[in-house]
Amino acid sequence: LGFPLDGARRPRSHAAAPAAGLSLDARQRCLLGRLQDGLPLLARPFLAMGRDCASSEAEVIAGIAGWQASGAISRFGVVVRHRELGFAANAMLVQDIPDAEVDRVAAGLAGEAAVTLCYRRPRQLPHWRYNLFCMIHGQCRDSVAGTIDRLRHRHALAAVPHAVLFSQRCFKQTGARYV
Repeated sequence: LGFPLDGARRPRSHAAAPAAGLSLDARQRCLLGRLQDGLPLLARPFLAMGRDCASSEAEVIAGIAGWQASGAISRFGVVVRHRELGFAANAMLVQDIPDAEVDRVAAGLAGEAAVTLCYRRPRQLPHWRYNLFCMIHGQCRDSVAGTIDRLRHRHALAAVPHAVLFSQRCFKQTGARYV
């Protein structure tokens, strides 16, 4: 999930393969607990986390890097409260892409700067025919609708059945909880 506030393209990250059977000692469990609560708003957050978990700042940073390298952590980022930044028009573009084409179409759409999230889900027939989901954030409904029209045109999707679902409510966003 990427969110370019300036509209610029950003590099895509792909999750590493998860680490199998990761066992944690007491310090690591403490660190994981602190990480899932978010970084403290301090000049040196890893130093404070290390103090809480009987570790040094360097050990905390090395531990996080090790988890990322092993695939135990697929990414390290922030939850952006995009509505407070003026991005109040959010729409999920859902499309019924033929199964033989969905990987190609998804890769193309996922590479678009305007697409902040793109994933495939199984259809739930007969009630839900859509299998490709793309989230687009913007500052107003008209700009998001225009972006969706341009994306569908650029990727030759004009004949593909679709729906545009604008967000009506905002739910609390949090990261994963492990401990």
